[in-house]
Amino acid sequence: MQSLQDKASEWSGVKREDAFAIDEVNLFQKLGLQTFVNLSTKFYNRVYDEEEEWFRSIFGNSKKEDAIQNQYEFFVQRMGGPPLYSQRKGHPALIGRHRPFPVTHRAAERWLHHMQLALDETPDIDADSKVRMTNFFRHTAFFLVAGDEMKNQNLQTQCKHGIQQPAAP
Repeated sequence: MQSLQDKASEWSGVKREDAFAIDEVNLFQKLGLQTFVNLSTKFYNRVYDEEEEWFRSIFGNSKKEDAIQNQYEFFVQRMGGPPLYSQRKGHPALIGRHRPFPVTHRAAERWLHHMQLALDETPDIDADSKVRMTNFFRHTAFFLVAGDEMKNQNLQTQCKHGIQQPAAP
C-alpha cells in the first residue's frame, strides 16, 4: 500500500526531499514573524473574497482573524520559529484538523492558487524561500488530500482478492 507521503509526492509532482527543503534553512529567522502574518493575511483575504461559493464555504465556519492566526502560527512553527501554534492549540495534527473539510484535489488546487498569489504579493519573501515554501505547500496540500481519501476509504475494506467490500459494522 502506498504511503500518504508517497501519494502526496505523486499527486503534487513534488519529491519528498524538495517538499522538506524548508528544513534546510530557518525561514522564520530569514523572513521574520511579520512576513508570515502578511502572507497569511493576503491568503485569507483572497479566500474570504473567493468568487467560487463551493471553495469559500469550506472556510465558512471560521472567523477570518482566527484562520489567519492559526495559519501564520503554524507556518512560523513549521519553518523554524517558536511553537506558537502548539502552545495555543496543541499538536498540529494536520490530517485530523482538516478531517471535517472536503479536502479534494480540486480544493487543494484552489488553495494552492490563492497561496501562490499571496506569495507573489508578499515582497519580503525572496525567490529561494518562495520555491521552498511552494514545494512544501504543494506537497502538504496533497498529503491532506491523501488523508481525506484514506478517511473515505475507511468506509470500505479490500478483501484479499483486491475487491472492494463494505466494512463490517
